[in-house]
Amino acid sequence: MAEKILVIDDEEATVQLISILLERRGYEVVKAYRAEDGLRKAYRTHPDLVLLDIMMPDMDGWDVCKRLRDMSDVPIIFLTARDDTRDIVRGLEMGADDYIAKPYENDELIARIRAHLRRSPRPSISEELVFNGGDFRINFMNREVHVRNEIKHLTPKEFNLLGVLVRNAGKVVTRNELVADAWGEEYTDAIDSLKLYIHYLRNKIEIDPNHPEYIMTLRGVGYRFAAK
Repeated sequence: MAEKILVIDDEEATVQLISILLERRGYEVVKAYRAEDGLRKAYRTHPDLVLLDIMMPDMDGWDVCKRLRDMSDVPIIFLTARDDTRDIVRGLEMGADDYIAKPYENDELIARIRAHLRRSPRPSISEELVFNGGDFRINFMNREVHVRNEIKHLTPKEFNLLGVLVRNAGKVVTRNELVADAWGEEYTDAIDSLKLYIHYLRNKIEIDPNHPEYIMTLRGVGYRFAAK
């Protein structure tokens, strides 16, 4: 199944050019020329990634980004003519995953899209994974985790970490790989925070966090999700 990209931009010509580029690379494109329409389509179609302009008449891209983040952790790339450093910082702080200023090189845009799609948990591969005879279930479409028939409420960062570990069940994921795949390359300086987030996860999903059965530590290397 082709990965789905939602393009939200009020300039029709821009949307059409981006659509042609993406479709030639094998992506499915959902087009929206107004912010509100983009939000509705994001809710209905569950895109794998969103390309978002900032300057739109009915609602600016900042507000769209905030509302998208309230409903989803879908990768968001701002694609805009505003190239001021303050705008870039603002966009990333609001929850966007990347910021590309127009004009841009087509190859660079495709490379960045591919990078973010690789990092994002992919419900199209498998919507739900089940372990321990059904005692552990993680649903990537609904972003839900059930342990011993009890739903566990995870933060977006916690879910992304768990998602990477589960996708690599049985394999050791190094700390650098885990942070980069779950949170993005820009968070690789947050390695020191990883141990704390693993502690949070264990407190939520393990019967005894001090003697975990799911998230195992390989000291000095990384973590492994114990598949059964």
